[in-house]
Amino acid sequence: MNQMVTPKFGVGAPLRRKEDEPLITGQGIYTGDYQPEGCLHGVVVRSAMAHAKIRVENAPDVLAMDGVQLVLTGADVEGYTLPTMARLKQIDGTDHWLPPQPLLCPEEVRHVGDAIAFIVADDINSARNAAEMLEVDYEPLDVVIDIEDALAPDAVKVWPEHGTNVAFVFGHGSEAKTEAAFAEAEKTVSIEIVNNRIVANYMELRGCVAEYNSDTERYKLTLGTQGGHGMRDVICKVLGLEKDRIQVVTPEVGGGFGTKAFCYREYPLLMIASERLGKPVRWTGERMDHFVTDAHGRDNLSTAELALDKDSRILGLRVHVKAAMGAYLSQFAPFIPWVGTAMSSGLYDIPAVFAKTEGVYMHNVPTDAFRGAGRPEAAYLIERLMDKAGEETGLGPIEIRKRNFIKQEQLPYTTQTGRLYDTGDYGGHLDKAMQVADWAGFEARQAVSAKAGKYRGIGLCSYIEACAFAGGEEATVELGQDGTLTLLIGTQTNGQGHATAYSQVVAEKFGVTIDEVEVIQGDTDRVANGGGTGGSRSIPLGLPSVRDASDALVKKIKELAADRLEAGMDDLELDSGVVRVVGTDQQVTLAEIVAAGGETLSAREEVRQHEATYPNGTHICEVEIDPDTGDVALLNYVIVDDFGVTVNPILLEGQVIGGAANAVSQALCEHTVYDEDGQLLTASLLDYRLLRAADLPDIHFETRNVPSTTNAMGIKGAGEAGTIGGCAAVMNAVQKALKDGAGVTELIDMPATPLRVWEAIEAAK
Repeated sequence: MNQMVTPKFGVGAPLRRKEDEPLITGQGIYTGDYQPEGCLHGVVVRSAMAHAKIRVENAPDVLAMDGVQLVLTGADVEGYTLPTMARLKQIDGTDHWLPPQPLLCPEEVRHVGDAIAFIVADDINSARNAAEMLEVDYEPLDVVIDIEDALAPDAVKVWPEHGTNVAFVFGHGSEAKTEAAFAEAEKTVSIEIVNNRIVANYMELRGCVAEYNSDTERYKLTLGTQGGHGMRDVICKVLGLEKDRIQVVTPEVGGGFGTKAFCYREYPLLMIASERLGKPVRWTGERMDHFVTDAHGRDNLSTAELALDKDSRILGLRVHVKAAMGAYLSQFAPFIPWVGTAMSSGLYDIPAVFAKTEGVYMHNVPTDAFRGAGRPEAAYLIERLMDKAGEETGLGPIEIRKRNFIKQEQLPYTTQTGRLYDTGDYGGHLDKAMQVADWAGFEARQAVSAKAGKYRGIGLCSYIEACAFAGGEEATVELGQDGTLTLLIGTQTNGQGHATAYSQVVAEKFGVTIDEVEVIQGDTDRVANGGGTGGSRSIPLGLPSVRDASDALVKKIKELAADRLEAGMDDLELDSGVVRVVGTDQQVTLAEIVAAGGETLSAREEVRQHEATYPNGTHICEVEIDPDTGDVALLNYVIVDDFGVTVNPILLEGQVIGGAANAVSQALCEHTVYDEDGQLLTASLLDYRLLRAADLPDIHFETRNVPSTTNAMGIKGAGEAGTIGGCAAVMNAVQKALKDGAGVTELIDMPATPLRVWEAIEAAK
């Protein structure tokens, strides 16, 4: 029997991250570590009210304070607005309306944290003191912060000129075909569910340093991003600049999760200030800034309904998602529920689907992409609905799924919303996960818990997502004068391990170690083009280009070496910095080859793909509930995933477990709460509960891969998958524990906090 050999480098090698040593020894450089000489400090004055007419009273007096260099208000930056980059066709064929989002609000604020003024001073304390002294007169206006209230006919309008709080109405599938399917149904099953609003809470808060060079009339921005090129392009749009006038430099980034992909008001404000003052200006956000300004995630109120025939096979699916947008349309906000509802049918063979999405304006922080960006919401909805269908038909959670899974022989399969699933074995990973989790032995374990006065539940989620969307990522590999290898690529690591993963392929092609490959990201002057990091695109789209650029450069090197060594190209090999004639001691170093040519050798390639990749898998979660306290303890968590091809199993496992932790945190802990006046009650980590390490059991993770036919290397993206499969597995387990233990029949929404769980138990009594 042939055994697979683990490669030393290259795809499949379990290499530890080479970028970790400087980070764990305190040598990593983040935006907060960068403070150029003579740097001034900025502070944003933010609205204390959710909706009000405003007037700034004493800006000249504040400007006269010691150390204060600049006070900007709405009138000073009139006409500068943040753009919405996602504009899509509505069901009726029209473009949706775009509200203006000014850099500083001139007359009216629309959420707590809305920007009113920007103050620059010699030092941070002077800036803060000046901000405290700025007098803002508020004339309070009515507030709406609940989705259903916002959609009521008599609701206060966030944008009266728009005439409604409906931001847009999108649709996927065929309404007529779906209605016909429901007319034929033997049985229908429905669900109404909340996907709770969450705050990203990455470890490194946002910050930025702007430097204007009057000689070159260029700006340099240093900030944590998920892609400097995209950030540059949006800021150019805001300020009306050509792209060659801005350099964006991204040092180490302490977490992104989608939320650092967007242009926030501080970045163009800093540029304006730096140009006016002729000095560098920096702004560093605090945790409170993060809660009231950085884009929030999720926040959907959704209904879904299945039409089933007499054999409990699905005839049709009807979905209606009401997606909170907040006070403005953030950079990609309309795209999030649109792409999410395209995945409404999950892994199931559903011949008729209609998914409708309404965006809703409210007086709170705008929402946008957060890890998974619409696909976790879609998976959560269909997988909670499938559990309910299993209960109401008597088939249970396993049989209802297996009866309706898309079969392997049906692949490639085009869903009714237009997604093209290429490969997979959906029943296979479900069976494997059940085996590992000992699904068959659950009832015995449940009986043990019952004897101890606890409720035990087990739940699952079999998910699929779309990621690494159509497109490409340019990669350039260079051989320098000293024989060193450098990769330049426009994705942006936020902690995923890009330098290691990319270096594995370069190292394999050139016969060197991964430490001998330098990876350059995060500088728009050094890297010509880049699509950034988001949607699990970096490795699936970036690595094929890295591979092809490496191959192209190896070919150039061999051509030069063949002449020098008087050998055929097929007789040459690259190893340890030399080109050698196979089986001889004839060789030439890479440095000698470059020196002979007199200049750096390089190759640039971009491999493009024309469809997304579709990772999929099964999560199984087992919980135990204390009925006296409502506390939910996770006892076991199993993940079996299909990622097509594994590039680095260590990096992959870290990504998936981190994503699952994100999901568990949303399911059990995280809850963003506004009061009726639009005040954010959970505006700090004292009030906003995050998952702790002690809350998680050891997570079992393994792959059952079927290579992608969409991707040039068979890879399916993995950065968001853990989050997409997690929430439904946890909540289905909680729901089963409550039903079997306490007779709870009402659906419980996220987060399943101890209070909510205890209240459900008490209500059932």
